[in-house]
Amino acid sequence: MRMFRKTTMTPSTFLLFFVLIPVASCARSEALCPPTDGVVLQVLGSGGPIADDGRASSSYIVWVDGVSRVLIDAGSGSFLRFGESGASFAELDFVGLSHFHTDHSADLPALLKSGSFSARKRALHIAGPDADGPFPGLEDWLDSLLDSETGAYAYLSGFLDGTSGRPMLVAKEIAGNEAVIVFKNADVLVEAMHVPHGIVPAVAFKVSTGGETFVFASDQNGSNAAFTEFAENASLLVMHLVVPEDISGVGRRLHAPPSVIGNVAGTAGAKKLVLSHFMARSLQDLDHNVELIQSGYSGEVVLADDLVCIRP
Repeated sequence: MRMFRKTTMTPSTFLLFFVLIPVASCARSEALCPPTDGVVLQVLGSGGPIADDGRASSSYIVWVDGVSRVLIDAGSGSFLRFGESGASFAELDFVGLSHFHTDHSADLPALLKSGSFSARKRALHIAGPDADGPFPGLEDWLDSLLDSETGAYAYLSGFLDGTSGRPMLVAKEIAGNEAVIVFKNADVLVEAMHVPHGIVPAVAFKVSTGGETFVFASDQNGSNAAFTEFAENASLLVMHLVVPEDISGVGRRLHAPPSVIGNVAGTAGAKKLVLSHFMARSLQDLDHNVELIQSGYSGEVVLADDLVCIRP
């Protein structure tokens, strides 16, 4: 019978616990970061929007040869985990925000403020969804935070235009239903596409570097068949196990249940599946939820926890 983390455990304590107690049919996370070589995913936040289990909200770093190159999401608590990980704001090439729920974006202003103390001068590329209904697009969302006259954090307005010694944010909104390239340099390629998350505009990201492909599915209900093509043969596919199989109503419109996660991962042919964004309702019967996932996916399944590293 699996034993689960108590709310009093720290991430490092839980990692030790996780290593010592085998989890049937699931792989263990491999090491603490940063690695010195290769392409590695580090989970900064493996939890959801409720502060009840010691996990930070969704956030991930892609390390390349010991350098923190890509940040995907900056949910509540990720500011602390970013510092604990040893990642560097000055090293980042790209930040992707999947959507503007607090558990995916709330800590970005804190990370920017922290980064203003670094020696970074070059621009920082950032991408996120366009506007839809009551939700702003990335540019309006950044303005609401950073505008020099109306922004909630107007004292950080230099990030919008590169003044006051701040590195400028180069923002790109993802529009339409097709996959698009949102960032590219000599070493890293980032693509994005919209995914269905109820009425919330949300995007998934694909990071290709060092011969590996990491796909971040974000919060989605799994109903868009085009996503399986987007995630085809991913070295790592990160999907969010938020709800149990019998979820209905709003929860089902927002999130994929375990059997759908398994079908998506299996159809995509992902080499390794990382489950994250846990909440009490998905952890309550985790063994059963993993079994449902594995009914549609025969590859390796890894359960995420804050600050662990996962190699492809």
